[in-house]
Amino acid sequence: MDKVIILGIGNILLSDEGVGVKIIQDLEAQYDFPENVELVDGGVGSFSLLPYIESAKKLLIIDAISGGKPPGTIYKFKDKNIPYQIIEKISLHEISFFDILNLAKLRGKYPEEIVIIGIEPQSLEFKIGLTEIVEKNYNKLLNEVLAQLKDWGIEPKPKHAT
Repeated sequence: MDKVIILGIGNILLSDEGVGVKIIQDLEAQYDFPENVELVDGGVGSFSLLPYIESAKKLLIIDAISGGKPPGTIYKFKDKNIPYQIIEKISLHEISFFDILNLAKLRGKYPEEIVIIGIEPQSLEFKIGLTEIVEKNYNKLLNEVLAQLKDWGIEPKPKHAT
């Protein structure tokens, strides 16, 4: 089976910037995934993400994306339709995400398919927790992630309350 990596990126200490990590935490808490699917809390890591990217046949990235639209706007980009500016805005500390993707490509270990799903943040201030507008649109973002997985033939099983 093809390896699928779901990568949430962000800093939970900077309000809406932590939305990608929150999605990963909620997916882990609410669903069981097939063995070929790996959920990765990418935090603000940089080179540490390279093995995950290189092992993925399909890579789904979730992040806050400052695209200039109203806060809470959901974005979805696939493969060649991913604007360079969006990849550059997925900022990691020592190196840009674009540089990490290019390194994987140079090493001949680039995912066959990449999808980026994100939400326009309202605040990137030092504060734990999402803003009201991002929280209001959070389920739309989560559903977009689940819809993309379904497009790939992946339907996680909801965990049952005990």
